[in-house]
Amino acid sequence: MAKSGSPSKVASGSTERSANTRRLLVDAAIETLKDHGFSGASARAISERAGLNQGLVFYHFGSVANLLLAALDAVSDDRMLRFSAAIENVSSPSELMDVAAKIFREDLDTGHVTVLVEMIAGASSSPGLGAEVATRIGPWFTFTKDAIDKTFGASPFASILPSSDVAFTIVALFLGLEMLTHLDGDRERVLSLFGHAQQLVTLLGAFSAFAPPKETS
Repeated sequence: MAKSGSPSKVASGSTERSANTRRLLVDAAIETLKDHGFSGASARAISERAGLNQGLVFYHFGSVANLLLAALDAVSDDRMLRFSAAIENVSSPSELMDVAAKIFREDLDTGHVTVLVEMIAGASSSPGLGAEVATRIGPWFTFTKDAIDKTFGASPFASILPSSDVAFTIVALFLGLEMLTHLDGDRERVLSLFGHAQQLVTLLGAFSAFAPPKETS
């Protein structure tokens, strides 16, 4: 018998196997969403892709919906890490636009866009799922607001347009562009919009140079 307070080798091994099984199921759920969409992401399809017994889906996650939400969490966490690292040294609106365009393209290449789009689509037909998906989109509003404050904070326009409203608009546009790209497959048309946005940011920067400085109390 293991001593009190020390981890059992059996328990430790079991925990490791359990974590590995969960990872396999989450990875399989992500790939299934990419290939077959929300409607094709059944317990059978996911478990077969993972090479595991179908019952393990319910044992570890309770339901297919919970597993799919875990898949969305994994994708979102990965994207957040990449976004955070990418903007760490960004100091201007122009640089921020360059990073946004680069990561948007990466999202299309990796299929992360498809996972989110399919979960949003599935939420329309699955009671309660919409609120869960919306909750997972919430942190992106905060992240975007912080990025805007960091790069636009010194601009005269910062006092005119609340960064929280701008962040909400950008996230909504980003999601809309991702869904349009997913539907028609025309990524170049969407990506060209980032070029137009870059021109707009440059123009706003030129206006800022001639705008009167903010009054300080």
